[in-house]
Amino acid sequence: MDWYQRLNEYFPEKEMKKHGQLRDLINEQDHYHKEESEDHLILYGEFPSFLFVDYLLVSPHSRGTGVGSRVIDELKKKKKPILLEVEPIDPKDPDTAKRIHFYEKHGFTQAEQVRYQRKTEDGDTFEMLIYYWTPNKITPKQVLKNMAKACDEIHNYRSMRHYGRIQAKPEDTLELKEPAIA
Repeated sequence: MDWYQRLNEYFPEKEMKKHGQLRDLINEQDHYHKEESEDHLILYGEFPSFLFVDYLLVSPHSRGTGVGSRVIDELKKKKKPILLEVEPIDPKDPDTAKRIHFYEKHGFTQAEQVRYQRKTEDGDTFEMLIYYWTPNKITPKQVLKNMAKACDEIHNYRSMRHYGRIQAKPEDTLELKEPAIA
């Protein structure tokens, strides 16, 4: 099975980039990487000050064997903050809770002050959670800034060509919320 088909069978349609856009990112952007084996597939952007995991897939036959942990540990060796998007927990989809548990088990924290909403091609709004891991403390404002860069350079890369619109304009999709008062 080819890499795009693997992603397309696992990730919700609203989260999937078109094959052409991913191909362009992989082939034309030095900061965008695809690593795959029979057991996993990861696509991520490596910027000077952080990493952005676009897709991480552990093959069904390899889940629970430590493959995902090894992939995350390799990224952590780069000693940069790691950002990623995660679907909110959906009681109808138990995998949503498993994914969040996996990332939290590996030291990722939800960026609760960063609100992230996108629109589907049909104009429907959906929310994603931003999770991050960092070797050093970073502020919510830094998380927002890094996420805006990921939107500009990954989600929006050639998006006019592939979708006829900007996919994730940072000023429309990202918002820094006031901290919750305890």
